[in-house]
Amino acid sequence: MSTRGSSAGSSGFTRRRLLKTGGSAFALTAAIGIAPKFLRPAFADTALSPGMIGGPTGFPGAERYQYGADTPEGRAVEGIKALKAAGKAPSKIVLGLSDGSIGQLTKPFPEGAPSIKDLWEKETGVTLEIVGQPNGQEFTKAMQDISTQGGAFDIYAVEWNRLGDLAETNGLVKMDDFVAQYKPEWDNPERGYPGGDAGVSLFNRYRGSVYGVSLDGDYQCWVYRTDLFGDAAEQSAFKDKFGYDLAPPTTWKQHSDIASHFHRPDKGLFGSTDLRNQGWGYTNWYQRFVSTASPNQFLFDDNGAPLINSANGILATTEYVDSLAHHSPDAISLGWPEQYGNFGNGGAAMTCAFSNLPKFLDNKANEGSKVTGKIGSMLPPGRVIDDKLVRRSVLWLNLSASISAQSQHPEACYLLLQWLGSSRIYSWMTANPGGYFDPFQLANFADPLVRETYHAYHMDNLREVVARTVPTINYPGATAFHNALDENLVAACTKSKTPEQAMADTEREWKRIARRIGEDKLLDAIRSNKASWPTVLDPVVT
Repeated sequence: MSTRGSSAGSSGFTRRRLLKTGGSAFALTAAIGIAPKFLRPAFADTALSPGMIGGPTGFPGAERYQYGADTPEGRAVEGIKALKAAGKAPSKIVLGLSDGSIGQLTKPFPEGAPSIKDLWEKETGVTLEIVGQPNGQEFTKAMQDISTQGGAFDIYAVEWNRLGDLAETNGLVKMDDFVAQYKPEWDNPERGYPGGDAGVSLFNRYRGSVYGVSLDGDYQCWVYRTDLFGDAAEQSAFKDKFGYDLAPPTTWKQHSDIASHFHRPDKGLFGSTDLRNQGWGYTNWYQRFVSTASPNQFLFDDNGAPLINSANGILATTEYVDSLAHHSPDAISLGWPEQYGNFGNGGAAMTCAFSNLPKFLDNKANEGSKVTGKIGSMLPPGRVIDDKLVRRSVLWLNLSASISAQSQHPEACYLLLQWLGSSRIYSWMTANPGGYFDPFQLANFADPLVRETYHAYHMDNLREVVARTVPTINYPGATAFHNALDENLVAACTKSKTPEQAMADTEREWKRIARRIGEDKLLDAIRSNKASWPTVLDPVVT
């Protein structure tokens, strides 16, 4: 999970501040303070399992994260050793990393385990120097280093949909030769990326070449209050008013009904708090828009023409604005810290957030949370089209690591990224509550440590959410495209523009951006992006 600077500025809070303060103002506990150390006894076995050449030891189940020589992790470690033997390995690698994610590399987890950083340095002899960056400024720092030829970093970790913009600067190393040599197996059908090669293309490639390695899984997930939905009096009152049983909504109409039923601001309860502020809210517009056609309503046609200034675009925008009726009166200025804090304080019936919300708020060690044991996970609402239910979530932010073209040791940098991003090490890393890297690989969903941290009920649902998730814009100009959409949606929410005006103005600006980017670059990326969109349709629930 990563951030944008605009959102931090609008709310006055950043993830760094939240982690530093423990989020006390928002009834949260610092991420590194909720590691479930009490769940397992001390375990001193430091021996690798037979046939393994590396991996963590010292805790029950450590063998799941160990690896043999003929695995992606093993090939990475053996590759570093070969570079050292040839005198071609660096003494250290400098990684620029979001402050909110550092703990997952530096904090040992679980009890008895080494840290990710310590294990890497022990096995390779190469120091990993992590330079913290203010959350939301990762892209800016990378662009500054590239434009000034500062050479401050070997590896940049930036939001995945900025990959095209960075690659176009010629400031990144193309990794194709390293991938061919060391075989990362990102497309492994049992352990790799969802969607196989299409998933690899979405996360790691730009215009057919690998420029990044995904280190995150920022799928937007819907959660709800099981205590409210399961209350007999609430169920009776809801059915009397709406004529059907109270349950997690399957359609946007049901979502509106349920949100209006629970919306009681005078009692400190909002119906739904999926975000509406600048820099964050447009992902929730995405979910409404892309579900207006079957199997998907695309943002652009195959010739690069925007499709948002349409009946479907206006419908999604109208709903987006109208839904403010069951939000906080301050919804257009509130960001994710307030959202998490409000939900943890029992202030909402439903919300849509990053997949780590249950990790932080449904946790007995988080004494500030009032919803521990009271959170359920659900698929996104959708629309009935041609007797099928179209339900879509969205992938947003999602840190991806790239090698600086200024690095003197790009092969070693690649091997570190292959090691970090391979399914055994990544499962162990993402299970660590000390940061914001979230699960996304097939191996993660079934991993016992990940399921313990994120909860089994949520991981089972997350697997289904992933199968129904569309990517945000991830081609050149992504920032400009999203800023134009964002600004017009805020204008619609503040009533300074009608939904019709907002979509027309967004279309006009998108056309200008497309002309500036260049048709050849844009069309390749649009078509590649579309290949990763889901086709799953659900039966209609009656």
